This record gives sequence, C-alpha cells and structure tokens, in this order.
Amino acid sequence: MGSWLCPAGSAAREAQIGDVLVARQPDRFTVFARVTNCFTGGMESAIMAGVPTTFTFLVDFYRERNFWPDKKIAAVVVRQTVKYDNVKKIFLVSMDHNGNPTAFQDLEGAKRAMAELTAHIAIPRNVDRNRGTYYLLIKAKLDKVRLPLYMEYVFFFVSLWDFETDWYRKEVAF
Repeated sequence: MGSWLCPAGSAAREAQIGDVLVARQPDRFTVFARVTNCFTGGMESAIMAGVPTTFTFLVDFYRERNFWPDKKIAAVVVRQTVKYDNVKKIFLVSMDHNGNPTAFQDLEGAKRAMAELTAHIAIPRNVDRNRGTYYLLIKAKLDKVRLPLYMEYVFFFVSLWDFETDWYRKEVAF
C-alpha cells in the first residue's frame, strides 16, 4: 500500500521539499513545508528494528543584492527524530523545539509527522522591509546513522538511506 510519503515506484525518485507555506507575523515568519519521497523500505525496516532516525531541516532567510552575494539574515535548524519502542509498540517522534515526544500507534502517522516542518524565523529589527527582495531557502536531509560496530554488519543497508533535498527557494514579502 503506497502513501503520499512513499508512493509505489518512489525508489527512483529523489526526496524533495514541497507544499511550502509562509505566514508572516510582525516579528517572524512561520514556515510550513513537507518533504516527499523520503522513506525507503530499508529505512522503515530499520525504524521497526528500533534504530532512531533523524531528519534535519535547514531554513535560511536571505536578502537579494545586486552585484554582491546575497546576504544571509537568519537561519534555523530543526531536527525531528523517530524511534520505535519495541516494548510499548509505539513510535515516538521528538522535535527539538518541543521537549515532549509525540506517540503514534502506526508507522504511517509517525512518517507524516517526520516529513512535516514547522519552523519560526525571527526577523531582525534592522531589516529594511521596504528595500530589496527577500527569500527563504529550505533543505531537508537525513542525519547519518552511527550504529555500534556489531550493528553495522546487521544494518549494512543504512548507508543506502542517505538523502538530502535540493534547496527550495520561496520568495517572502513584508
């Protein structure tokens, strides 16, 4: 059974950022995004075996400049980790901006939570909101998994799960 995260035949597809929405408040942007095609059968097997899996989302805020490299104004890193508890038969998804992990009864729910980003980017007071073009760059990547040496032989496929999306650019307006 395919899902929106890993449809049939997605092994050949690359993970990518999509469904980006930016909400602006006076002092910050709230960024919502989703990474698709990020789970493989090998990753799911490893998660079911209790191997913690972490996605890192990078969100950078830039001002475009003519004849100079664009200026990075702010950056945020969000990490989300899923771990299967074999005793309780639940998936725990923890997000670094929220100290309490969320429990899921099924892998599909945990995968949805892992693939969704919510990030807050503070807008510095010195940003001239009337000049220039501003944009966000968003990227997702799977953190490298380090297992004890004896486990690396069992999970030799871990190196095959590495993914990193291309940067996704989203113009923002004040």
